[in-house]
Amino acid sequence: MKVSGWGNFPVIDTDIRVLRNFRDAKACMLGGRSLIARGLGRSYGDSSLNSHIISILGLNRMLSFEEREGIVSCEAGVSLEELLEVFVPRGWFLPVTPGTKFVTVGGAISSDVHGKNHHKDGTFSSHVISFDLMLPNGDVITCSPTRNADFFRAACGGMGLLGFILRATIQLRKIETSYIRTRIHKAKSLNVIMDLFEQNRGFTYSVAWIDCLAKGENLGRSILLMGEHAPVEMVKDLKIYGDPLFSKSSKKMSVRFNFPNFLLNNLTVKGFNCLYYGKNFKDTDEAIIDYDAFFYPLDAINHWNRIYGSRGFTQYQCVLPKDASRQGLRKILTAISNRGLGSFLAVLKLFGKGNDSLLSFPMEGYTLALDFPIKKGLFDFLTELDGIVLDYGGRLFLAKDVRMKKDMFMKGYTHAEEFIQFKHNIDKENRLQSLQSQRLGI
Repeated sequence: MKVSGWGNFPVIDTDIRVLRNFRDAKACMLGGRSLIARGLGRSYGDSSLNSHIISILGLNRMLSFEEREGIVSCEAGVSLEELLEVFVPRGWFLPVTPGTKFVTVGGAISSDVHGKNHHKDGTFSSHVISFDLMLPNGDVITCSPTRNADFFRAACGGMGLLGFILRATIQLRKIETSYIRTRIHKAKSLNVIMDLFEQNRGFTYSVAWIDCLAKGENLGRSILLMGEHAPVEMVKDLKIYGDPLFSKSSKKMSVRFNFPNFLLNNLTVKGFNCLYYGKNFKDTDEAIIDYDAFFYPLDAINHWNRIYGSRGFTQYQCVLPKDASRQGLRKILTAISNRGLGSFLAVLKLFGKGNDSLLSFPMEGYTLALDFPIKKGLFDFLTELDGIVLDYGGRLFLAKDVRMKKDMFMKGYTHAEEFIQFKHNIDKENRLQSLQSQRLGI
């Protein structure tokens, strides 16, 4: 069958086997073929692609929950959406969430995903108490920050290259309502938006949309969105009746076909950016919205990736160290606006200190993510951006990558060589592979 990542590029022929239990997992692991595990397929590029794919979606059982402490144990194929559906009504939320809830627990650990609260709460793995990992030889070990800590450090962010994550235990976050108190600030330039991030570090959640086609004194003009979990008194004051932990989900739209490739161009993106920036009339505004609207606006549109056309798209997500972020981001945004390669989805976030996982993406600084439709000349231009990112000490996110070169990977990830050696020590036949790991020489 034909399979791709979320970016619909590349598309390959593969066979998929769905795991149902640990016995299935061991039989696949010892089957003698090169393979990679895959969850819901929301990594953008080729990190979950191989000619033989092992789907963990059959490992989808909740195992236990400690109500008092908010500690949940589940199999790796359980999605973040399923955790939210079960535990938000009980007063618990995810400790860290990416911009989509259609990610499995195993995928969240393997990519060590981050969210709008990294500056305060770190990555997803920072809240993982333990997980069970099936190694290439079929053995299963329990990994935690204190037990098999070297495996924990390598597998969190290890892109599934060390084994199958089978189940995990996670610490959830206590909440009073399913609503988010938000504040919006408009920023006229890159310097202003970065000042706003620093001035509002006290907010748990923060993220900015950037108009990456703006130039001159408007370079980097943005809209900053911040949020906190709303207390029950605030929700009642707004006359939101009924259970404050229940919010009615809005009706979903669906993109039923690939849009024409010519539809996304400099003019349409520029028009959208002007409208989006202009629709927020006030420089500052506040509101209370449900958690879906705050964390997962794009999840309301099924198959939104088809908007980018039949050639697909890629997301370029980089992080730059804090002391280099202003100058480095200015160079990146100037290069993009000069080339006219605008993005509907251009997102800026503030990171706190990174963790000690070998291939975890975040470092203290700023991360910029941009979606680009695949077209002639794009990869050459992204290689130019790679040079800027490396010049300022940054790196690219493996879960979004589809074209990074080995040299970029090795220079960006300071523990890359250590990870490769660790992997080869436990997977001497290098059976766990993806198209990405082959491209990067892992």
